[in-house]
Amino acid sequence: MALDTAPKGWRSFARYSMLTIVALFILFPVYTTVIAALKPGNKVLDNPLLPNAFTLDVLKNAWTEGRLGRYLMNTTVVALIITSVQLVTSIASAYAFSFLKFPLKRLVFGIFLSTLLVPLEVTLVINRRTIDSLGWLNSFQGLTVPFIATAFGTFLLRQVFMQIPPDLREAAQMDGLGHWGFMKEVAIPLVRPTLGALGLFSFLASWNQYLWPSLITTEDDMNTVQTGLRHLASSDLDKPNLIMAGTIIAAVPILIVLVVFQKQLVRGLTAGAVKG
Repeated sequence: MALDTAPKGWRSFARYSMLTIVALFILFPVYTTVIAALKPGNKVLDNPLLPNAFTLDVLKNAWTEGRLGRYLMNTTVVALIITSVQLVTSIASAYAFSFLKFPLKRLVFGIFLSTLLVPLEVTLVINRRTIDSLGWLNSFQGLTVPFIATAFGTFLLRQVFMQIPPDLREAAQMDGLGHWGFMKEVAIPLVRPTLGALGLFSFLASWNQYLWPSLITTEDDMNTVQTGLRHLASSDLDKPNLIMAGTIIAAVPILIVLVVFQKQLVRGLTAGAVKG
């Protein structure tokens, strides 16, 4: 019997069964990581899927030996800078492409979007040379400046700005609001859910960066948490539980952010999906 012609109860059962199976596949690596992170070193390989021994000393050792406090602070600063500046540049560019009139606007927007097709690996060498020539190696400028603008953010916000009725813009002009006033008082409040989703995406992407920070940081004090975990792994090959504990600690802030801002994420992804 086809799923769409099956009784409603069976359709719900099939959907939830499929979701449960997918969730188990996704959560299984997380489960094994948590179990390994809480086991003493001599118990990691004993019944690796069973929680037969627990200790919090592994988390404490990973925090101190891996200098995760310093690395988490660096990563937080980098993620907050990139996220905040990306929101500003995305709002400004999206507003320009939506409401301003200038020559070759469609062509410029197409060229702007074409940068989404260029993978990060293609620009790594020239970007690193540029950062090196500016003297920004091992600095927050080097870690953040190459990512302060995003074509994805511009495209996302432009699509939402384009849904604002032209009557609102005309009414704002009659009230004496210029572009700055209209953007501040009308446009930005209307796209606030999408801004929240974009900010969350930017924060997660910034937090999980590994390749770029590993290229421009040679001093230990400037490592982010991802590159710091690499050093922890290379220095303690005989302590897999320590590496797993460091991974869990690095994931906790992301989990907190997702839990706190999950409603904003859902509202941002569904904004404009239903038309009145």
